[in-house]
Amino acid sequence: MFPSIMNRRSALCSMGGGLGALALADALQAAPMFHGMGPHFAPKAKRIIHLFMNGGPFQCDLFDPKPDLNRFAGQKPTGADLRTERPTGTLMAVPFKFAKHGESGLEVSELLPHTARCIDDICVLRSLYTDNPNHGPALFMMNNGTLTPNRPTLGAWLSYGLGNENENLPSFVVCCPGRPVRFAELWSNGFLPGEHQGTYVNHSNLDPNKMIPFLSNANANFKSEQQLKQLELMRKLNQDHLASRNQNPDLEARIQAMETAFRMQMEASEAFDVQREPQHIRQLYGSGHFANGCLLARRLAERGVRFTQVYYGNGQPWDTHAGHNEATKKLCLDIDQPIAALLTDLKQRGMLDDTLVIWGGEFGRTPTTEGSDGRDHNPWGFTMWMAGGGVQGGLAYGATDPFGFKAMQDKVHIHDLHATILHLMGFDHEKLIYRHAGRDYRLTDIAGNVVHDIIRSA
Repeated sequence: MFPSIMNRRSALCSMGGGLGALALADALQAAPMFHGMGPHFAPKAKRIIHLFMNGGPFQCDLFDPKPDLNRFAGQKPTGADLRTERPTGTLMAVPFKFAKHGESGLEVSELLPHTARCIDDICVLRSLYTDNPNHGPALFMMNNGTLTPNRPTLGAWLSYGLGNENENLPSFVVCCPGRPVRFAELWSNGFLPGEHQGTYVNHSNLDPNKMIPFLSNANANFKSEQQLKQLELMRKLNQDHLASRNQNPDLEARIQAMETAFRMQMEASEAFDVQREPQHIRQLYGSGHFANGCLLARRLAERGVRFTQVYYGNGQPWDTHAGHNEATKKLCLDIDQPIAALLTDLKQRGMLDDTLVIWGGEFGRTPTTEGSDGRDHNPWGFTMWMAGGGVQGGLAYGATDPFGFKAMQDKVHIHDLHATILHLMGFDHEKLIYRHAGRDYRLTDIAGNVVHDIIRSA
């Protein structure tokens, strides 16, 4: 809504400390960054990077080896006949080899050789399950803890609880090179104040002024003095309007969101420009939009963004209903180096200990075949992993059945996952609540148990 407005320091420099710059400084000082309630107890993690494999990867290709799949390929024994979204056939073999890695000796697929070298920092959760086999409801469940839209998402809850660490950047950023199935509903603030809405970034274009819609200069003909005067006028009008509406919280949230936006117009150009990184760092991450997304996530984490989601790609790229094996090879080739680079980069900067990295999709895929060479959606049992941020590395938690179809041991529902994530961030999930429409809401609804066994004691 605003044209390109300079931040306080840039304005003071360019205006030589003139009256316009002082007025802008006063305006900025009068609009402090929003603060959350603060954590309930000492957190293990300060920030989260969520690597979202939209579409749903098959865990038995990657982190949950199941020799019985190859042994009984072509058959459909009891336990492999669970209801799925579409009719499926017999067990389908996995052509990829596994090997033990690191001091922990955890098994990782040959498809992920770079990630395998980081396995001692990774906690593999092999017993996730969710409530619906369709993309839309499963995406909502993973993001907002329900099967329906219009509820606050995890990033919004964390923004509400923790507030903003950097006044010039949003606390919740979503990087996606296109549109997943449900788009903006997946990073909605729901009924929380508007400043907790996720900021969408299309990082397929490396020009930071084109990553975020409406962030670039709306009127290049405006000089700095005109921009300053417009900002002063708009701020006065907004404040007068707010005062006449008895400090309406929705209006106040919109004003705060716009104030964050004009602060971003200077800060974001630097923060979102991955091309400023040294060449050896860019080579560490590799090339492609996912590599750029991982590098961007690290840059944002350094600058105080609380929660960054990196969706793998446009649509549902891990949704391999046909040509599963070949598609999985290509997908893994694309994610392996950037993931390992992100973990390595965070660790060498001393940031992995207090940055929680999460990997996974909205569900898994079936051990049985759909058609001749595909795999269907599987909500019954799938794998995710977490690294850093207070979790035990080199650990495999939980187990699925011998065919990788259903979680059987130490089962982890999405509510349990969310409760654990909030715990690592310093929140009791039963106390992080918001009153709306006459009742108290929380991310985990009326369920959820913290998985204490995966959390480091010290």
